Amino acid sequence: MTKTAAIIGGGVIGGGWAARFLLNGWDVRVFDPDPEAERKIGEVLANARRSYPGLFDQGVPAEGTLTFHDAMSDAVEGAAWIQESVPERLEIKQKVYQTLQAACDPNAVIGSSTSGFKPSELQSCATRPEQIVVCHPFNPVYLLPLVEVVGTDKNPPDFMDHVAAIIESIAMHPLRVRKEIDAHIADRFLEAVWREALWLVKDGIASTEEIDNAIRYGFGIRWAQMGLFETYRVAGGEAGMKHFMAQFGPALKWPWTKLMDVPDFTDELVDLIAGQSDEQSGMHSIRDLERIRDNNLVAMMRALKAQDWGAGALLNKAERAKTEPALDGLVETVRRVVPLDWTDYNGHMNEARYLQAFGDATDRFMEIIGCDADYIATGGSYFTAETHIRHVDEVHAGDEIHIDTYLAVGEGKKMQLFHQMYAGGRLLATGEHFLIHVSLQSRKPSEPAAAILEKLGAIRATHAALPMPDGQGRAVGKK
Repeated sequence: MTKTAAIIGGGVIGGGWAARFLLNGWDVRVFDPDPEAERKIGEVLANARRSYPGLFDQGVPAEGTLTFHDAMSDAVEGAAWIQESVPERLEIKQKVYQTLQAACDPNAVIGSSTSGFKPSELQSCATRPEQIVVCHPFNPVYLLPLVEVVGTDKNPPDFMDHVAAIIESIAMHPLRVRKEIDAHIADRFLEAVWREALWLVKDGIASTEEIDNAIRYGFGIRWAQMGLFETYRVAGGEAGMKHFMAQFGPALKWPWTKLMDVPDFTDELVDLIAGQSDEQSGMHSIRDLERIRDNNLVAMMRALKAQDWGAGALLNKAERAKTEPALDGLVETVRRVVPLDWTDYNGHMNEARYLQAFGDATDRFMEIIGCDADYIATGGSYFTAETHIRHVDEVHAGDEIHIDTYLAVGEGKKMQLFHQMYAGGRLLATGEHFLIHVSLQSRKPSEPAAAILEKLGAIRATHAALPMPDGQGRAVGKK
């Protein structure tokens, strides 16, 4: 499959799709008649480059090539994935499909970012309806992983599987909607909350900021990691979901909401909400708010990543496939981008993160020699006995760092590693770790397995022929 994506419509959502594909190694072609499209997508891409790589503890793929095209036919020719993100007007979308299907590969996926239209409506005037499927993302597309995938009986099952596989390959989650319905799944929830919020503001019960506080300080955090039903299952206590429903089910008959009633969108209501929103957030530009949002999303998803839960579990799944490093020289044990939450008040990486990066390098080296999770489960592992870190140059958020590891000692129960951290050819820091192999039963030093000793011996023989790295074996403060 050619990893080329065509983006039709380069607004906020289209630009987010372009960034998501581009930062996952796809070539991206954009068609948008807006003369400002290149600037707007450039700004979205700048935010994405700053935040998206920081989600991962391994390097992201090499960025693809981004091009802009004056004709839709040029943009879609030969593309494997075509994402339509034009305005939410059915006649415009249908006209776009007729134009692009005259030029695109008949086997290409045509995904629509529509938040409301059903796929049968999109397919109704198409030359090849089986190509068109709803792929509704959430903003920012380059960070949030959910994609609602909705098809019809005109879309073959193997086509739908192909769509899901591509979405998963760019670290997103395809939520396959069982039956087509207006607004799919997630936006129906958002619409319900939005309607209730409008009434609360109109009736003078809460301001826009107070409503936002109710979400972000309360159930919004719970929903971010457990969703709705799992949250309520926990709320049921030891008795579980049935107890929760028995306890709170009667509340469904109480007049708690106005979900089937919508306040009139009068000028007064619009002015009231807009004025409160300006007072709440008007001191920030939209670009500032986007960066604040991205910082928070990356930090939250990285926290979920550490727990292998929710959106974090998706990130872990996306980076589990590891390529074996070359062992004919120094061993590359880390290649990653410094995430936003690794920096301190000086704007550079704080001391604890240097130790984390070098600890990750040691863990990776242990995996390479066979001291992985399966081996540790048999009762043996390496414990760090001594660490020495030198800070040579500044490291900033967004820097792509890599760590090369030199094996200074690898025999018997002892292993001594010297890590060198680089970015763009600059030496940033070194970390030296002395480790002892330990029996997890006795908690005392023990001989590692023969296979590990053999791997260590081979690597040490290679490294012994290399020049000793500058600073290896140095004591604190020694020149």
